[in-house]
Amino acid sequence: MRALIFAGLLLLAATPARAERSGLVFVSNERSSQIFVLDRNDVVVGSFASCARPRGLHFTKDHTQLIVACGGDNTIAMYDVATRKLVRRFRDVPDPETFDLAPNGRDLYISNEDSAEATVLNLETGEVTGHFPTGEEPEGVLITPDGKFAFVASEAGNLVHVIDIAAQVVKKDIFVSERPRRFALTPDGKSLWVSCEIAGVVDVIDVASLTRTGSLSFAPRGMTRDEVTPVDIAMNRAGTRAWVALGRANNVAVIDVQRLEVIDYILVGRRPWGLRLSGDETKLYVANGLSDDIAIVDVARGKVVKAIPVGIIPYAIVIDE
Repeated sequence: MRALIFAGLLLLAATPARAERSGLVFVSNERSSQIFVLDRNDVVVGSFASCARPRGLHFTKDHTQLIVACGGDNTIAMYDVATRKLVRRFRDVPDPETFDLAPNGRDLYISNEDSAEATVLNLETGEVTGHFPTGEEPEGVLITPDGKFAFVASEAGNLVHVIDIAAQVVKKDIFVSERPRRFALTPDGKSLWVSCEIAGVVDVIDVASLTRTGSLSFAPRGMTRDEVTPVDIAMNRAGTRAWVALGRANNVAVIDVQRLEVIDYILVGRRPWGLRLSGDETKLYVANGLSDDIAIVDVARGKVVKAIPVGIIPYAIVIDE
């Protein structure tokens, strides 16, 4: 990989942490290459052009900057949360799709879809400090809160790669169901959930043994088996409820986590992919990629209470809370 060129002179460590979060909701839109911004009242308060095909989103550890993976530009871009202005850009990052930030707030683990690898980008120096081979089309990335493991899903390889962060090696490759996409970790850290889009299931991996222990399937009313294409997963802090976006089935499944059982389906819009729970866990935000909107679900009622038009093909959602 060529040397990374990046804009912006401020070091991450030089930016003071903000005492209060804004409550702003940021939504990446792949086709229109925009980031839409909603306020605490779920009103669109603005949008700004990003680099091409923005997908994965994450805040820096202090929430002063928004990190954006732009697959169309081979770029990781960073924007000031308060002003929404570009503050730095890391170029020559091959087709970044999603990523996760290590607990140290410095190392960004990125899935590089076209190059079949995961890379580690040091946000302070702009250097790539690690390369890990993966199966074809890596997407989902999740780092455990203790910083021990980074999990990377290979869509075409039907694999979950386990990176030992301290040793900087791929510790294990776990075979899962067809086309794994995204992850969620139970709050106790014991179980890793991975959505498998073509198989139409969520597989469960035991973190201690790094083995697959079970799976969950879905059957929303009126939908055929091939329309059930799960992607994103959200889970509450108590580890009692989870939500799975079912893609072409146009529903979000509600899961009893302890029983590993579907207890409800919520019709939300066309091709829901991205999910995010509000900080108080009263609302679930759903990115509907083919409706070009964000559905807001009242969690207690299990109903959509609002649909908000955004850009073209909304992908990911993060909330500054």
